[in-house]
Amino acid sequence: MTSAAFPGRDEAPAGLVVTGGAVLIDGRFTDATVKVMQDGSIAPAGRDSGGPTLDATGLLVLPGIVDIHGDAFERQIMPRPGVDFPLDVALHETDRQVVANGITTVFHGVTWSWEPGLRGADNARRLVAAIEDLRSGLAADTRLHLRHETFNLDAEAEIADWLAARRIDILAFNDHMTLTVEATGRAAKLARMVERSGLSHEAFMQLVARVVARRDEVPGSIERLAGVALAHGVPLLSHDDTSPEQRAWYRALGCRVAEFPTTVEAAAEAAAHGDEIVFGAPNVVRGGSHTGWTSATEMIRLGLCTVLASDYYHPAPLLAAFRLDASGTLPLAAAWSLIAEAPARAAGLADRGRIAPGCRGDLVLIDRRHAAAPRVVATVVAGRVVHLAEPGRFRHAAASLHRIGTCA
Repeated sequence: MTSAAFPGRDEAPAGLVVTGGAVLIDGRFTDATVKVMQDGSIAPAGRDSGGPTLDATGLLVLPGIVDIHGDAFERQIMPRPGVDFPLDVALHETDRQVVANGITTVFHGVTWSWEPGLRGADNARRLVAAIEDLRSGLAADTRLHLRHETFNLDAEAEIADWLAARRIDILAFNDHMTLTVEATGRAAKLARMVERSGLSHEAFMQLVARVVARRDEVPGSIERLAGVALAHGVPLLSHDDTSPEQRAWYRALGCRVAEFPTTVEAAAEAAAHGDEIVFGAPNVVRGGSHTGWTSATEMIRLGLCTVLASDYYHPAPLLAAFRLDASGTLPLAAAWSLIAEAPARAAGLADRGRIAPGCRGDLVLIDRRHAAAPRVVATVVAGRVVHLAEPGRFRHAAASLHRIGTCA
């Protein structure tokens, strides 16, 4: 069942009561009723929210997933090299995928690289503008994670302006230049990079040489951007830390989140100082990294992973949490924290990731009868049901259904 359109986030919801499910509260599952007020926040105990009822009998009721790192939306924009679709079409389709997989807050990882093409300057600017224009009509709370390629020195001034204007919700420092240089000896990898850029092989290699020649300018640029981000309250992430020294350097700049550290030593350095450590949920689901790097499940066992993100596959956070439970790595309540409370904390969002009075009414209702393939029955964002696979679970809601919006 699909609504004609999702309601805008500025429209007042009718309130909602979720009853009959096993609710994750304070790290354990309990039989409870969750009431969401008209302002989209979870009501204090005993308060009547005055809205329709969603029957969660037989289901788990969990905090909505907070996904702080994902670029799967790029596949909606360019499903094949050289095949483009309009950004509004791509972002709306991505939004449907996001909420259908229980993600209620999503940070789209927009890469602005020194490379032209999909990750070039023009596309980054268009994506930032498109997210800003469309977000009020999207079902998930949609935010911007700018993945800044640190060798992209010419972008520094513009990114600083974006930070000052709070157009960026998270800033990550990425350095894929080293991998690019290394790829010059791997023909297949280099061919994919050249194809994505839209340049000839010769032109691409000339560009690489020009960018690498400015390597001494990179640390100063990182330091300046980190200072601007901190001044405007934008969380900082470092990507692919390779050593304890690199992680310590980024921490000294105020960067307290390590994304995808490539060695146990780098991850251990982050953990020893209380930094958040992000790995990809697909790594857990697939049983290892697709690049042959660190195993996320092993990092979790070692206490060296605090956050799981969708990375490149939106179903992965949900699947990973249940996989960790089924394998005995973590009980489900603890595994769910990796995809809800911890990423919210890493992103500086204290109002979500938990089911508690005053928090946003972001919920996901899960049928776990088939543990290998848990099914999202309903997704609720700030009290609005934005995905509903079983419409019959609404009680006395006929008059409100068109306002709430459903999809399957």
